Amino acid sequence: FSTAEIPDDEDTFKILIATDIHLGYLEKDAIRGNDTYNTLNEILQCAKQNEVDFILLGGDLFHDNKPSRQCLHKCITMLRKYCMGDSPVRFEILSDQKVNFNTTQFPWVNYQDENLNISIPVFSIHGNHDDPTGAEGLCALDLLSASGFVNHFGHSHSVEKIEISPILMQKGITKLALYGLGSIPDERLYRMFVNKQVSMLRPKEDQDGWFNLFTIHQNRSKHGPTNYIPEQFLDDFLDLVVWGHEHECLIKPTLNEQQLFYVSQPGSSVATSLSPGEATKKKIGLLRVKGRKMKLQEIPLKTVRQFFIEDVVLADHQDCFTPDTPHVTKKIEDFCFAKVTEMLHEAERERLGCPLTPEKPLIRLRVDYSGGFEAFNTSRFSQKFVDRVANPKDIIHFVRRREQKEIKDENSIDYGKLFKPTAVEGLRVEDLVKQYFEAAEQKVQLSLLTEQGMGKAIQEFVDKDEKEAIEELITYQLRKTQLHLQSRGVTTEQDIDAEVKERAKAHRLERGDGDFADQDVLDVTMDSDEGSVPVAAPTRGRGRGSRGRGGRGRGRGESDKEMQ
Repeated sequence: FSTAEIPDDEDTFKILIATDIHLGYLEKDAIRGNDTYNTLNEILQCAKQNEVDFILLGGDLFHDNKPSRQCLHKCITMLRKYCMGDSPVRFEILSDQKVNFNTTQFPWVNYQDENLNISIPVFSIHGNHDDPTGAEGLCALDLLSASGFVNHFGHSHSVEKIEISPILMQKGITKLALYGLGSIPDERLYRMFVNKQVSMLRPKEDQDGWFNLFTIHQNRSKHGPTNYIPEQFLDDFLDLVVWGHEHECLIKPTLNEQQLFYVSQPGSSVATSLSPGEATKKKIGLLRVKGRKMKLQEIPLKTVRQFFIEDVVLADHQDCFTPDTPHVTKKIEDFCFAKVTEMLHEAERERLGCPLTPEKPLIRLRVDYSGGFEAFNTSRFSQKFVDRVANPKDIIHFVRRREQKEIKDENSIDYGKLFKPTAVEGLRVEDLVKQYFEAAEQKVQLSLLTEQGMGKAIQEFVDKDEKEAIEELITYQLRKTQLHLQSRGVTTEQDIDAEVKERAKAHRLERGDGDFADQDVLDVTMDSDEGSVPVAAPTRGRGRGSRGRGGRGRGRGESDKEMQ
């Protein structure tokens, strides 16, 4: 990591880095509806002003899996305005583009398409919000890819094995290997890393001469035993990892002491939750790479709506009130009013001289009212600020710390009550399906389908609005069972029934041996496995001519690489 200046010359890559733009978030909100569009416009404008070589997006360009027509229309309009033009692209692609861009029938970088005029190429992986779904495994990025505005890369089609093949680029003497891996369920990817099913390919020639840049979209902080990706899982030959999905802006590269690569977490460009991590100032990065040296310039975003959050513990203010104070609820409300007003004044001071910053800020006051206090009416309170804040309905958030009672006799502890979970908070659809069938009688257990596959299909139906997900699951599993019965030579009804029951029993025994043993479960609605509905393969070869912007590069293809 270089702190010295890197000149903008014919050997220097200039890359604009951003993640988690969440285009279309709250687009129907009267106040905040245009926030994501304004910020994307600023990001693209910044790329054009700085004359970058390309834009690198780390996932979640869209907030919804199926963006609205308005969202797609505004996105395409801005990409066309800022990324198309006659300015020459001054780097060339050296790797096999059929491998790099394997989700499209036009498997080559968009600026080398003879029918397009691209001045700023955009390279993007998908996130967990805009991930591929359905039997075809398509996402919103594939629409932008087919129309020539975005180069979608890092999509793995297999759940058995992942080989991450880099896009090899060269500008002057600088050689850049761009790796990408689109969002995959964290537990699955964790398991694949542990089982050594993930490999990163490297060019055979001059391995030490490449700057290795990797962009990933997964949990970085630990949300559970396997619900994150430890940095130590990544290869140590990498130079810089651009980490998407985490919304807190920690864009300054930090060194991983064990793997000796740097990690940059740009964070989101819009606050999608009123949490402390979102209150950090939003930034994007301008990365300069020359040879093996890099420098990341932080660029604060000016169009992002201000967000202020503060915690108040009522029990810490006994000099002002206690639970026994007369009219204590009114005093607490007045106290919170003063706190919110103070945050609004701070927002006004910060906004001075920043005409692009939206006028109404986001305000969140988290009030801990444990210790015998009562909550007041938040709707009535919010009415006082309806014209001054962007989120008048949820300014106040009451929380209560779990009070621990002193336990004298260890033998009298009721651990069931002590650790009793709250409602179904954080419970996923697939977990509910699993719980239902675990509690169900033996006669209503699934035979042809599996709880895991059914859970995933229902999750796709609920979360991603994939109306055919359950039908695709049933069709797939039925066909799979038919092939199994044919291979076993089973013909009579009794034998079929016995074979199906035996197969279901074997699956359950297999699942009992480990959390992830059931490899025969359908993944058709997520990442289709080898036996599921195939994704259409590209049918056309690479296009002709690049109008002097660098050859398509046949020098280093998949066959010229080796695994590290």
